[in-house]
Amino acid sequence: MQIAQQIQFLFLLAIPIACIAWTVTHEEIFKEPREFCIEKSRGSKTLLQRKFFYLFTCEYCFSHYITLLFLWITRYHLLFADWRGYIISLFSLVWIANVYMSLFNLLRVGMKKEKMDADIQEEELKERKTKTGDYIEP
Repeated sequence: MQIAQQIQFLFLLAIPIACIAWTVTHEEIFKEPREFCIEKSRGSKTLLQRKFFYLFTCEYCFSHYITLLFLWITRYHLLFADWRGYIISLFSLVWIANVYMSLFNLLRVGMKKEKMDADIQEEELKERKTKTGDYIEP
């Protein structure tokens, strides 16, 4: 595979890795299993158990395991065609996936802030209209 194609694959493969890692570690659909893992990561007796359960709560940690799975499925390697290419691709994919997740988090926080600002403005408008008598509650 040519280096340009390897770079394209790097940026494309990082998308589903970031998506899976973010969904498992942040989204509501996995809330209950994540809370169970948080509890176990704090309360388990052995270090191995605590670390095992912690990996499901940390997007950075979890992205390493998702990347290993994707490398196993796709046999993608970067720069070298042997084991060195797999090592380089592992850390490159994890890094790009975490950049994607950080950008997504910034975008999401910005959208939440805009919604909160809009809600505050709407409440202030309701209060002003209620004080002047122009507003009738539905």
